[in-house]
Amino acid sequence: MLGFHDTRKWVYTQHIDGKYQRLRRWAFLALNVLLFATPWVRIAGSPALRFDLADRRLFAFGAMYTASDTLLLLLLLLFLAFSLFFFTALFGRLWCGYACPQTVFLDTFVRPIERWIEGEWTTRRRRDAGPLTFALAWRKAAKWTLFAAAAFLVSMGFMSFWAGGPELWTGRAGPVEYSLVAISSAVFFADFAWFKEQFCNYLCPYARFQSALTDDRTLLIGYDPRRGEPRGGKDAKEAGRCIECSKCVNVCPQGIDIRDGFQLECIGCAACVDACTGVMGKLGHETLVDYGSLASLAGRKASLLRPRTAVYAALLTILAVTAVALMHSRVPFEASVSRAPGSLFTMDGDGYVRNTYFLRLANNAARPDSLHFAVSVEGLAGADVTAPQVSLAPMQDQLLPLIVRIRAGASTPRTLPMRVRVAALTGQRVLTTTFETGGLDARD
Repeated sequence: MLGFHDTRKWVYTQHIDGKYQRLRRWAFLALNVLLFATPWVRIAGSPALRFDLADRRLFAFGAMYTASDTLLLLLLLLFLAFSLFFFTALFGRLWCGYACPQTVFLDTFVRPIERWIEGEWTTRRRRDAGPLTFALAWRKAAKWTLFAAAAFLVSMGFMSFWAGGPELWTGRAGPVEYSLVAISSAVFFADFAWFKEQFCNYLCPYARFQSALTDDRTLLIGYDPRRGEPRGGKDAKEAGRCIECSKCVNVCPQGIDIRDGFQLECIGCAACVDACTGVMGKLGHETLVDYGSLASLAGRKASLLRPRTAVYAALLTILAVTAVALMHSRVPFEASVSRAPGSLFTMDGDGYVRNTYFLRLANNAARPDSLHFAVSVEGLAGADVTAPQVSLAPMQDQLLPLIVRIRAGASTPRTLPMRVRVAALTGQRVLTTTFETGGLDARD
């Protein structure tokens, strides 16, 4: 089968254990629990996290956000973007090695399935290089079947955030949702069975622009040539130099040699660090591959605090403070007022001028109980206001009539400013509009 150029070069990764691999497995476990369990969790009767595109709503940890909260969404996206810049400038590809879905799924499902069905890396490589036999065929079929099951499981997990976990897994979602599950399952299967590390090397844009986010003081995984070179030789074991065991290459999921220096393909998984730590530790020496900056490997002083990290930290602080302030002042209901169509004003027989409005109220609170609203009018002295008392259940909206009357005299302006105050237990909103009198036509 052909790859992007020449023949597809498969990477056979040797399984390795170590301090960083155990840390990654705990991180993967937490992320998988977040993916598959969160859609089933409910807070105050609402999903813990769900994107409701049909009604343009976001449920997030006990609160509900609508299109009127777009500014908060913008701040969140900016915060995530600058967080990526900030942590990349400090710790390199920490995201790729410990939290990227591609890495999580490959190390959680794909590589364990390969080892279970086809054996260790040397056995897999030997079988694949040999002729097509029944043993090879049934192992490939079993592996691909489990890949398809894993792809379906992952697709259902992701779609649960959009369609709802209970609805999707019990067959109560719509045909659009299940069609998207089928499409995404096919995409994930192709990724698990074919792309694998090629996604990181060729398709992921992060590897392309990370070089613009890092510098010689960014924490990366690197090989220390000052202690490791020259490689091999009879006295390499005693001197603590590289003994050319190639284990750092065999365990690399990207198929690179970390001893060749910084490479865009490196995802920072630290498998080579654990491999070299184990080998050199048995020889009584420190590892030659470890976390460090290019500056430290060159013998220069490295500092986390520098202009770019200071700027990123300042921007993150500003975004966080702004978002918290907006969240604190946020009122979890919507209210709008508009004039009823047909006429600007009406002269009643008792000498009052009447304006009729439509008041739209929407309860965006995720709390299970109803929200009671009180409506009042300000800015019109002696106004006669007819506004119904209303209670709205969560996620309910209603259009209500609002009638305002005043006695207009000869000196009454044609247009008067008016405020409509809508108050509830969770806060209040003040709406501005105008009251029309008709000027001279409205004199008593």
